[in-house]
Amino acid sequence: MIYSKEQMSESFLIGVLLAIVGGFLDAYTYMIRDGVFANAQTGNIVLLGIHLAEGKWLQACTYFIPILAFVLGIFLNEWIRKLFLPLPKIHWRQIVILFEMAILFIVALLPQSHTYNIIANVLVSFVCSMQVQSFRKVHGLPYATTMCTGNLRSGTEHLFRFVQNKDRNDWIKSLHYYGVILFFIFGAGIGAIATLRLAHHAVAFCNIFLLVVCGLLSIKNKDS
Repeated sequence: MIYSKEQMSESFLIGVLLAIVGGFLDAYTYMIRDGVFANAQTGNIVLLGIHLAEGKWLQACTYFIPILAFVLGIFLNEWIRKLFLPLPKIHWRQIVILFEMAILFIVALLPQSHTYNIIANVLVSFVCSMQVQSFRKVHGLPYATTMCTGNLRSGTEHLFRFVQNKDRNDWIKSLHYYGVILFFIFGAGIGAIATLRLAHHAVAFCNIFLLVVCGLLSIKNKDS
């Protein structure tokens, strides 16, 4: 069995696999689930505020529900971590990944309609919150697998430092961030192609990448 000094969950390989899933899910929900980006909640929060200001309470609830699902996903993730972390034979993040896979399988079965699309977006928001909470570092650097703004900021910051100081570590760090972004774009491309061909069933394709992540986590299952 192979062991590394760093946690397997912080490896660049797992980071890019999850970034592919993140990009895939964004493309999927945008193309076939009513033009929604379900990964990040900033847009939903803005639209919630707009509809509340306009007195459109029913429409506001449409955006409040995925925000609530995102919050509940964080709570469930932390509960799983607390429950399974003491167990030596299983990685608590593997439980999270398996939970994600089960939810995405359900999403793949939901037909296309306004009502089902709302349910699908809520479930994807739930999945993304669990993923972004469980995997927050790559090679010790904070990052996100379901959105790119923070990665772009951090990558550019380290690139600027490299230009100023010629510190090779800053160059390597910037490459990690930009690498994750590139694989997110790659995932969005795969998601677009798969969605055009498989329609609402396409999201099940993400489970292939998640299954690989689950297997990789078995290499070392004692990190926190």
